[in-house]
Amino acid sequence: MEDQEKDIDAEEVVKHSLLEKAEISLVLDTYDDIFSDFDPRPFGQRALSDDFLIEAKKAARDKDDDIELSFMIPKDKRRMDYELVIKKRLRDHFRKHSMLVRNEISRIKKQGVVWAILGLLLLIFATMVTYYHNGSIIWDLLLISLEPAGWFLFWIGGEKLVYEVRDKYPELEFYDKMTRCEISFHTY
Repeated sequence: MEDQEKDIDAEEVVKHSLLEKAEISLVLDTYDDIFSDFDPRPFGQRALSDDFLIEAKKAARDKDDDIELSFMIPKDKRRMDYELVIKKRLRDHFRKHSMLVRNEISRIKKQGVVWAILGLLLLIFATMVTYYHNGSIIWDLLLISLEPAGWFLFWIGGEKLVYEVRDKYPELEFYDKMTRCEISFHTY
């Protein structure tokens, strides 16, 4: 009975030291904990678990750029051949999503510029209508339509350039950090 308690205490000490050593440490029951339960494909192709990604994002939020992602798995469940495939799958996933977020930011910026330029063009056209065609009801109606549309498009474009892009940067930062992180597996 005492030997069993000593073994449990020794395992807890090892587990605790590994938790302190790595910047992001996750305890796994099996390798399947990293992946979606609904995806039956092999580790090299499986989708990552939403729970895993949420926990990784929370853990990486306040960390520096050089992160170590450490998985702790029971000694009897550890398989080195699985670990190589899983590391590659994680790197591929993080790299792919980093590029997707970069492309999304680029798309949002382009949209913002287009909307802002369209808004400015409508405002310039409204100014020209005011200057050259004052007094006609049709021109006044056109002016009443152009001014709010111009301001609306201009502000929507600005919102995309400032706020929507800013909201994407934490996600990009996470995937960039995870792309560069060191991934390791340890037993407990």
